[in-house]
Amino acid sequence: MKPWNVSDSLKLYHVENWGDQYFNINPGGNLTVHPRQNLGPGIDLMKVVAEAAAQGLEMPILIRFQDIIRHRVIALNEAFRKSIAEANYAGKYQGVYPIKVNQMREVVEEVVDAGREYSYGLEAGSKAELTAVIAQDLAPDALTIVNGYKDHAVIKLALMGIKLGKKVLIVIEKLSEAPEIVRISRELGVTPLLGLRCKLNSKGSGKWESSGGELAKFGLTTPEMIYTVNYLKEQGMQSSIQLLHFHIGSQVTNIRTIKDAVKEATRIYADLYNMGCKMEYLDVGGGLGVDYDGSHTDFDSSTNYSLQEYCSDVVYSIQEICLSEDVPVPTIVSESGRAIAAHHSVLVVNIFGSIEVGNTPVDLPETDDEHNVVKEMRYTYQNMTMKNMTESLNEAMQRKEEALSSFKLGVLDLIDRAKVEHIFWKVCKKANAWAGELRHVPEEVEKLSKILADQYLANFSIFQSMPDHWAIQQLFPVMPVHRLGEEPNHTATLVDITCDSDGKVSKFIDLRDVKDTIKLHPLKEGEPYYVGLFLTGAYQDIMGDLHNLFGKVNEIHVFLDDTEPGGYYIEEVIRGNNVASVLSWIQYSPAHLEKEIKGLIDRKVREGAVKPREGVELQNFYENVLQGYTYIDTLKPSLVGKTSLIVRDDSVETTLEIPGAAILQ
Repeated sequence: MKPWNVSDSLKLYHVENWGDQYFNINPGGNLTVHPRQNLGPGIDLMKVVAEAAAQGLEMPILIRFQDIIRHRVIALNEAFRKSIAEANYAGKYQGVYPIKVNQMREVVEEVVDAGREYSYGLEAGSKAELTAVIAQDLAPDALTIVNGYKDHAVIKLALMGIKLGKKVLIVIEKLSEAPEIVRISRELGVTPLLGLRCKLNSKGSGKWESSGGELAKFGLTTPEMIYTVNYLKEQGMQSSIQLLHFHIGSQVTNIRTIKDAVKEATRIYADLYNMGCKMEYLDVGGGLGVDYDGSHTDFDSSTNYSLQEYCSDVVYSIQEICLSEDVPVPTIVSESGRAIAAHHSVLVVNIFGSIEVGNTPVDLPETDDEHNVVKEMRYTYQNMTMKNMTESLNEAMQRKEEALSSFKLGVLDLIDRAKVEHIFWKVCKKANAWAGELRHVPEEVEKLSKILADQYLANFSIFQSMPDHWAIQQLFPVMPVHRLGEEPNHTATLVDITCDSDGKVSKFIDLRDVKDTIKLHPLKEGEPYYVGLFLTGAYQDIMGDLHNLFGKVNEIHVFLDDTEPGGYYIEEVIRGNNVASVLSWIQYSPAHLEKEIKGLIDRKVREGAVKPREGVELQNFYENVLQGYTYIDTLKPSLVGKTSLIVRDDSVETTLEIPGAAILQ
């Protein structure tokens, strides 16, 4: 058998499929990040992890590669420019980033800066979002699009933006908005810039299919749209209608769905134009997907099209309808957010232990007085062969059920029940080991791989860092970020540190199907083991919740710099929430809690149950916990200090001394 190498890891984890040239593995077996895709330099992720640890940051850590955001903005705009040039399209493209995808200031500012030369704008869908967006220093011609339900403050904020020289388009989504916009705009003496959001018959594809169609939450039906246009005509504001907008859902998996929707919307645009609404913009909304599993199919976690194909089909579809209707082509607007933000962030978690199914930590030797069901289970195991494997497995299952019934009736004692369970798992493990040698694996045996998978204990909360995986079974790439020159021979799932049975990752990407397990390396005592959760930059940051009061994780922002060691530098460190801050959010005052604990300790000191010095130590300990990270501290007090972490790069080993590095328990 040929030795394992990094090429094998690339194939096993499908890095070249989902990574979109932003991720690779170096000869030393560490995962590398390439913010300019393979054309640019790579950053050794383990060096970043080591540097973060050296700065005292505990796991888990969210690492943002800001240059990827810049690259994605440029790639989207250049792809549209290329399609427009190839089609001789008479209009242009002018996109906006919907900040709901990731509202973090650093993300939004990077998008704005990268998009300046393209007059790339922003979209807001709420009062709070608009408050942030209206203050951004956009390019003079960049669009600010206002979607969502609008009260007086939202409309006035948008009109204030127009008064301050910004190009703010208010998209009318329900009938009651138009009269309110007219009224407030007249009060302020501002001519509004308006858009109409239409409900298409076309629906999306994938998990968000129900976002579009006639029963969609937002948008005007065809009669409502005509009514609104006539109302605005009566108010002398027909010329304010500048944009037609539609949205068929996030992560549209099938390119045919996109083309159908664009053609339907362009027909509406053309008819409205011929009715006197000389609109300038056609907003095709969001939906540009990300190939999370790398299969390049219309599966929920994939897309059957590329970025360039998406742009070309949008351009050609609009041009085809406009030519047939003899109307000028519009400026194309898209609200692509997932495709901009998803790739740029990686959550790195440390594995601090594992739960092995069927592991027996105590010695259970054979005895003469064992119950018959134990003896029969031993006989099944001892006489098990590859030929009678399925029969033996079924026999073992029957004996296990019999033992449980006998125990409930008081016939079988606890020791014998434990022996039965121990031998049962030995039968399962033997069958599972033999399964790899079979050409055809029986269904009963095939299920064992999932049942016997180790549960690797990962220091994170899925509800905080990957809520879409828990809520809608969205797949994200998961893989180790080091030791990739070694063969990962443990079948495993990941379980988080929340007190919730749903707190786990037990669905993993595959090119043909969804896998129930992942291959990981054996854990080594005294050595840290790190796993990365990828493509989490869209929606996950802002949608995470405080289940079990696990707060925001530590975060670092990394930028390329050829003059720095490793070709990068850490531009910013944002500390995750401490215990006191998350308690404050749910109306617990840390100062009050400290006071209550002090009162309790003082009372015990007076009673003589606690010594004065011990009381001071307990108070200090409690206060230190309040100021500490909400995630698991995997350090033993005696081991806090420096730990060696070896980073291999191009066959050169560098030993880094990491203060407070996580030690495997």
